[in-house]
Formats: sequence, structure tokens, C-alpha cells
Amino acid sequence: MATATIPDEELAGAGQIEGSQETTCCIAGGGPGGMMLALLLARRGVEVMLLEAHKDFDRAFRGDTLHPSILEILDQIGLAKRLHQFPHNKIYGPTFQTAGMAFSPVDFRRLKTRYPYIMLIPQTKFLDFLAAEARKYPNFHLRMVANVGALVENEGRVTGVRYQSTDGWHEVRALLTVGADGRFSRVRQLAGFEPIKTSPPMDILWFQLPHLPGDEHSDRVMGGFGGGRLLAVFDRIDYWQIGYIFPKGQYQQVRAAGIEAFRKSIVQIEPSFTKHVETLKDWHQCSLLSVESSRCPTWYKPGLLLIGDAAHVMSPVGGVGINYAVQDAVVATNVLAEPLNSGRVRLEDLAEVQRQREWPTRIIQAIQSTLQTRMIASALRVQGTLRIPWFMRASFRIPVLRDIPARLLAFGVTRVRLQEEG
Repeated sequence: MATATIPDEELAGAGQIEGSQETTCCIAGGGPGGMMLALLLARRGVEVMLLEAHKDFDRAFRGDTLHPSILEILDQIGLAKRLHQFPHNKIYGPTFQTAGMAFSPVDFRRLKTRYPYIMLIPQTKFLDFLAAEARKYPNFHLRMVANVGALVENEGRVTGVRYQSTDGWHEVRALLTVGADGRFSRVRQLAGFEPIKTSPPMDILWFQLPHLPGDEHSDRVMGGFGGGRLLAVFDRIDYWQIGYIFPKGQYQQVRAAGIEAFRKSIVQIEPSFTKHVETLKDWHQCSLLSVESSRCPTWYKPGLLLIGDAAHVMSPVGGVGINYAVQDAVVATNVLAEPLNSGRVRLEDLAEVQRQREWPTRIIQAIQSTLQTRMIASALRVQGTLRIPWFMRASFRIPVLRDIPARLLAFGVTRVRLQEEG
């Protein structure tokens, strides 16, 4: 007998199911991982239904970076050139400014790839682009404003979901359900998976500053240290996107000091923003992001798979979250497309997806944790001007050492490729 794992408080308001549908793969979450998986499976002939909780893909301060690994995958399916027709910026590496000295430890231009840069493009544009491509396949179906509220189970196997939309509750029955609904995954919660933390938290205030006449465009992510704060600066062509990083739990202290002190703190790190910060007049112009990373010990159960942040929340260190979510989608396609088309997905198939993706995720999270605890946390404890040690600057002048972090950032621990049918 089929049962739905709906909490008691939701059962009361669920009402009657307005409609029931069937598909082969139901994906909850229209972020980069979920959207890419839906597109790739649709290309392989799998019947796919993608459920997105919001009415559109426009969300403030989402990750907007597409690493060389993603661009190579898009190139495999003939989409990279067309995506480059949208307004975008290219980032060739980070530059840290401290004590009057610029330090550029990574240069993607040394990599052997057609795309030796990170493409910076609004995520809403990227997702709209993928959705438009997926709609070309009649076996792809997208439902917006579809909030998953329950898993449907039959004899211990997940057989679909129930979701609420503007016209009531609906049910989707599927051979496989995929949770790709991000760091606060509802599917993960309903499945009873408990993630374990892999790095200590810190806080980031995201905000925008305008491009002013005389500003030069930058092809690097700029960073600066000072006064126990770290500033990350991204050139978004018509504005600067800023990440203001500070130790966990100090947000109220930052706010209590006042907006003027906040502006002065920014200028202390980056004096060129003296005029720009005058546009910061209210805390509502900033969005607080609590940063931490975690990983589920198990990403699957019969009929269900988690990918992306639903399975492993990535720290923003290195900006690799989208890269790893898309790589999850590619591996899931490689492993599961044939079983889905044959109508039989074994537990071993789902375990194989985790087997291929777990160690790359664990390794990069360990690297992120080390950077976060030993370097960034140390920098945030320095109240004066931070100086980068001479031996660190010297080591990054050695090509073989300098190329290692560039490859890790660009491609991850493993270089994932799409295996086409036949």
C-alpha cells in the first residue's frame, strides 16, 4: 500500500489532490544541478519532470560562476558558444591586495582547455538558457511554483512526490525522484537524511556598489584584508558585487556600529571605493549569508537520490558549489540514463553515483575547511594589515605548484566528462 510521508500539520491543509501525473524521473529543484540533470536526461530520451518552488529563477546573490569544467560540458552538447553570446565577464584568477602588494596565486590561462577562465553570468540567465534548451525535447516538463511537501512511498521505496502549487496539491509518480533543491533541501529533510558539518561557519554580507566613471573593468576576482575583515570583489560589468566576510556571530556587532562605520571599514580595505560606498545607506541593501559546509553520509535510498547542495553543502571558498552540482548531474546522467530508459533503477546504480562523486567532494571540502580555518580565519583575527609571507609568494612563482590550485578550481578533483550514448 502506498503511503505519503506528510507531517501531520501539513496533512490538515493538504486537501484533495488536484491531479496525479506519471514520469520516469522527477527532479525537485531548478538550480544548476537539477536543471542540468533534467536537460541531459531529456537529451537521452528519459521522461523528466522538473519541479521548481519559485515562480522564476531570479534570486538575489546566487552563485554566478561557471568554471571551465562546466563550459567544457556545455561544449560537448553544443551550447557553450551560444551561452557566450550573453553579456558576461571572464575571470582568469583571484588577486589579493594587502599591505600595498598584489598577490595573484592562480592563473587559469595556463590550463590546457578551450575555456581558461571562469565565466561570470547571472544565474537567472544561465538557468533560463538551460530551460529553453530543455523545452526543445517533448519528454521534458517544467512546473514552476511547485513546492514539494511530501514523498510518496510504497513498501519502503520512494515512488514520487506531492507538491503544492497555486491551484492546490498535485502528485507525481516516478521511477526515480532526485532531490536537487539546495542547501535547505526539503527532499533531504523528508527522506530523513542528516548531514554532518565539515567546516566551521563564518558570515558574509553580500551587496552591490555601482560602477562609476573612471572605473576599470577587472578580469580577476579581487580580495583584500584589513581590520579583521575580508573583502571579495567581483566585476559584474555594470556594478561591483561585494562579499564582506567576518567571523561567525559578529553580525549584530557590525550592525550596532552603524552604516557609517561599515562604509569606513570597506574603504579601509579598498580605498578606491571611497565614492562608491556613499550609495550604501541602509542595511536592507545587504544580504546576510551564513557560510558552512556539510555532507550527507548517504545520498540515496530506494527510488531517491540527492545531488548538489542537497547532498553536500559547499563552502563558498573557491566558488566551486555550482561546479560540483553540475558534475553530480553529469555523473548521474552517465550512470542512470540507461537504467531509467529500461525502467529499472537498482539501489546499486544510485550507490554508484555517490561512489564516483563522494571522494571528490570530500577532498575539496577538506581543502576548503583547511583554507577556512587556517588562512581565512587567521586573516580575520588580524586587526591590522595582513602581510602574505614571502615563502608563500615565492612558492606560487613555481609553475608546477601554481598550476595545482588552478586545476582544482577549474575542474575539481576529477575531470568529469559526459558519456554519450553509443
